[in-house]
Amino acid sequence: MYLLDANTYIQAKNLYYGMDICPAYWDFLDATFLNGDVCSINQVYRELTDGNDELKDWVKERKEHFINNDDDATQTLYTHIAQHLFANDYNANSRDNFLEKADAWIIAKAAAIGATVVSLESLAPQQSKRVKVPNVCNDFGVDCINTFEFLRRVNAKFVVGG
Repeated sequence: MYLLDANTYIQAKNLYYGMDICPAYWDFLDATFLNGDVCSINQVYRELTDGNDELKDWVKERKEHFINNDDDATQTLYTHIAQHLFANDYNANSRDNFLEKADAWIIAKAAAIGATVVSLESLAPQQSKRVKVPNVCNDFGVDCINTFEFLRRVNAKFVVGG
């Protein structure tokens, strides 16, 4: 199972898989959701529906793609992540921003269900004071890959013609 971070949707829409130039990517997400291979979480849903564009409309039509985090295991893991961030020497603004958004929740849910996080954030150097999804994933034993590795792992193909 793969859990998509908000940035994977936003960057895909804004850059390389624009809804007008690569509808096959968005159809692929629908199909992989139906297969049970990919989803996201309700906090990502809220972030994506705060916008006012075609992505907001696409997401609102697919609320079932975004699962809840109200289970005990996810709640407990979120608390451990927050405690971990406060116990380490992270920049307070970076830490607080991380905890306010879906980032800690998607990692907690992935840890709870044994999923892989798909995020476009880059691993920060060890001495960095910034909180990054891949670093926290590493700290909690959660696999974290980017969109392109995800597409390779699930053997996605977007071809023109037959």
